[in-house]
Amino acid sequence: MYNLIDKAAGWLARITALIGGVALLAVTIITCVSIIGRALSFAGLGPVKGDFEIVEIGVGFAIFAFLPWCQYARGQARVDLFTSALGVRPNKIIDLVADVLMFIAAVIITRQLWLGTLDKHRYLETTFILQFPAWIGYAAALVGAVVFCIVSAFCVLRSLHNLKGETYEQL
Repeated sequence: MYNLIDKAAGWLARITALIGGVALLAVTIITCVSIIGRALSFAGLGPVKGDFEIVEIGVGFAIFAFLPWCQYARGQARVDLFTSALGVRPNKIIDLVADVLMFIAAVIITRQLWLGTLDKHRYLETTFILQFPAWIGYAAALVGAVVFCIVSAFCVLRSLHNLKGETYEQL
């Protein structure tokens, strides 16, 4: 059962990160087109209308889309200078505490992003140039945040299993 949950969490984290990567690639292309348009303004071209707004929304979504994969792959910064001298069991405890704290942070971030999405929707806030509804950008980021919560919950489970003495390969 654990292997199935692990595969599902890994798949969900990977897919979310890949979609975030596609969004980041699209933002990069839009930025390049806009810069080229500005450089060729003498030829009648110009920047992409609302390019800053598109970049803001796309990068915001991408950041939240990458968080689940970072958590699943244990990509957070660690201070190995001290933890390497502690031994296996204390490191497993540190991993569990870190995963629990990250899960709590993920839940708080997701809740606040949900409230922000509702607020932007209620007041019909739009972007300045494109008049794009701001809540849609928040909702896109919220998808990544929800996946971040799911993957973070799995990581707590994974750390509990590791702490019980079961290695990753045994599960």
